[in-house]
Amino acid sequence: MSNTTTIKVPDIGEFDDVEIIEILVHPGDTIAPEDPMITLESDKASMDIPAPQAGTVKSMQVKVGDRVSEGDPILELEVSGETSADDGEAAPGEDDGRVGAAQAASSEKSRASGSKPASAAKADSGNTDLQCQVLVLGSGPGGYTAAFRAADLGLDAIMVERYPEIGGVCLNVGCIPSKALLHAAEVIDEAERFAQFGIAFGKPKIDLEGLRKYKSGTVGKLTQGLKGLAKQRKVRVVQGVGQFASAHELAVEGPDGRQVIGFEHAIIAAGSRAVRLSGFPWDDPRVMDSTGALELADIPKRLLVVGGGIIGLEMACVYDALGSKVTVVELADTLMLGADRDLVRPLEKRIRKRYENILLKSKVAEAKAVKAGIEVRFEGEAKDLPEKDVFDRVLVAVGRSPNGQQIGAEAAGVQVTDRGFIEVDSQQRTNVEHIFAIGDIVGQPMLAHKATHEGKVAAEVIAGHNKVHFDARAIPSVAYTHPEVAWMGVTEDDAKRDGIEYTKGVFPWAASGRALALGADDGMTKLLFDADGRVIGAGIVGPNAGDLIGEAMLALEMGADMEDIGLTVHPHPTLSETVAFAAEVAHGSITDIMPPRKR
Repeated sequence: MSNTTTIKVPDIGEFDDVEIIEILVHPGDTIAPEDPMITLESDKASMDIPAPQAGTVKSMQVKVGDRVSEGDPILELEVSGETSADDGEAAPGEDDGRVGAAQAASSEKSRASGSKPASAAKADSGNTDLQCQVLVLGSGPGGYTAAFRAADLGLDAIMVERYPEIGGVCLNVGCIPSKALLHAAEVIDEAERFAQFGIAFGKPKIDLEGLRKYKSGTVGKLTQGLKGLAKQRKVRVVQGVGQFASAHELAVEGPDGRQVIGFEHAIIAAGSRAVRLSGFPWDDPRVMDSTGALELADIPKRLLVVGGGIIGLEMACVYDALGSKVTVVELADTLMLGADRDLVRPLEKRIRKRYENILLKSKVAEAKAVKAGIEVRFEGEAKDLPEKDVFDRVLVAVGRSPNGQQIGAEAAGVQVTDRGFIEVDSQQRTNVEHIFAIGDIVGQPMLAHKATHEGKVAAEVIAGHNKVHFDARAIPSVAYTHPEVAWMGVTEDDAKRDGIEYTKGVFPWAASGRALALGADDGMTKLLFDADGRVIGAGIVGPNAGDLIGEAMLALEMGADMEDIGLTVHPHPTLSETVAFAAEVAHGSITDIMPPRKR
């Protein structure tokens, strides 16, 4: 006997209205539990949605390009009567797809959320080489913050890091080296632009070795500083790849061989890795992920960037400035998903003039290595989309995947979702009472500044500060492109979709003396306020947008209203005063431009 059930989108954490970029099953297909059905793509990661049970696909309720949220139907599944779940509800043992919003839930809710039951933890061996009160696995911004805070609170901490230098992906092969290269690219762009203002420098001569040294020097100053801070705090650092051996032991394989570290508490800060799409010849060095792109092996004549999100667009800026002819291919109908279109528009306008091509609603259907480069075959709806093309290098930047399944968590009894996330409560505690997790591995957004705050919470809870919780009202996002794009809180797209009443204040930088002097008259600052006049969201595009968004974040956390912001005296002429001007626009008291209405 069989019946039909509707399989729906599970809880996907903080994400809402996420685009489907690939359909992996079709009517008539027989699928097993955990087989991927569709692939979703957010601003910084792609995720497969697995089947909760076995059966035969009867019909699809979605198509590529659709945007879905929790509870939306995916497909009709014909299942045996014994194994069906009512109307798509989670079958026993199903991962309900929580990808990190669990930090806002209670511990009990996290443990009952539908993840696969954790295996029983292995017994402690009792044979340890080192012992500590707090073991931190990973030394990225979240990890070193957690270890240092624990030490400051009087706890004996050990930090385990796979790289020779502490700092994790962010400092070694991520945030910091990319920002160094983006600054170099900005200097090149500025020099080129000022030719029209009577200052011509000529075509830059690129010394790649010198540029690599500048990048490495920037990284080295920070990592050496962290090394000194760890020494001052008496935080021991062990290099190697760590895997849990039991609920109180971590085995580390490193340059000095195998060491077993015993701990009373652990904080998992093992981060994420770049997603590697199938179908690309990854054994060819001309195909790169973001880490490879930062190595600057050469300046390719033609570069294809697969993925129009933040990471892809930042690296596109770097290589464009260095002289590459850049093509960006993005499956969605817009660049930089997650940001309002009016924020992205100045960036898109600029790069459409500079780049060889921007191909939206398109994808790489096939890629293969040939003598001349990487030959790709495109599919999609972009105007003048070539069927095939050959590029000197291809950068695949379609998001990051958490490392939860790489650390032997099952040996400690820690639950991990099928996609590699570890669920936590609002104190960053996992299903195992004495083990905590922070950063990318607990879910979106995968951002260092979220991880650092989570790290402090975990360390303080371990130290006995039981009233501490992670309770951020928003997490800001920044694209360090040229121009920069930054946003936080409720976006205008969010408000329209969710029926949130709001008042908008937009100040165009064309009316800012400071912006005009910088040649940034295409920038803007936008603030959103709720029915009570309190700020709920903000977006900024232009130079230093990532620095300016901090004021809007503070206003949100403090519950500031439009008058609080507008009446705060800002220095003139600055870009910061555009935040106050945007509030005045919403209030109706702006004088630097015509007010939209009287108030």
